[in-house]
Amino acid sequence: MAALVKTRILIVDDHAVVREGLCALLMAEEDMEVVGQAQDGREGVAMALKTKPDVVVMDLSMPGMNGMEATKRILKNLPETKVIVLTSYKNEESVEQMIKLGAPAYLTKQSAAHELCQAVREVKRGRTFYSPAIAQVLREKERTSRLPRGGQLTQREEQVLQLIAEGFPNKAIAVELGISIKTVEKHRQAVMSKLNIHEAAGLTRYAIAKGVIPNGPNRNAEQNAQSPSS
Repeated sequence: MAALVKTRILIVDDHAVVREGLCALLMAEEDMEVVGQAQDGREGVAMALKTKPDVVVMDLSMPGMNGMEATKRILKNLPETKVIVLTSYKNEESVEQMIKLGAPAYLTKQSAAHELCQAVREVKRGRTFYSPAIAQVLREKERTSRLPRGGQLTQREEQVLQLIAEGFPNKAIAVELGISIKTVEKHRQAVMSKLNIHEAAGLTRYAIAKGVIPNGPNRNAEQNAQSPSS
């Protein structure tokens, strides 16, 4: 039997008690291991470059280099690494900025114990994940915007929108739907044109607001089992 390949995780938070609690939570999972802990963004960047983790659990508010700048530097140097934001801040600006930077998951510290392990597994698969409080922030953002309603999309375009919002690249969408990559690109362009949204983060916010993906990925177990990993 092949050995279990564990997800390698780096924790970046300026509170030692929080770091130790998160470490204990994650290490209790047989498919996860914590490869390092950092107390601020600068140390987090250095440790990420050294350990090359699969996932970084990142606080936002830290002395010195904050989590936003640290995330930017980590993703620039380690584009395959996934960053999970874990913070007390759930304001619209912070959420938007981190999504634009490429963080596929955003959790509040209040929900960490219940959702962090699930978020780690989802982002490792190339999916997105947002705690309910963050999903609500995104829904409120879209309710006050002037974006066209999703009813203008065809059924196939809605399927493509859902997969884009879940973090699937074009190749994986093509496999999932049994169509060519060129056709996926055509549908993606049509979705962006109809909704007047021209970046993936905006499509994700729209999809959550319209209930296409309630809190991020959260597809049923059968669909997850059939979906290819990214």
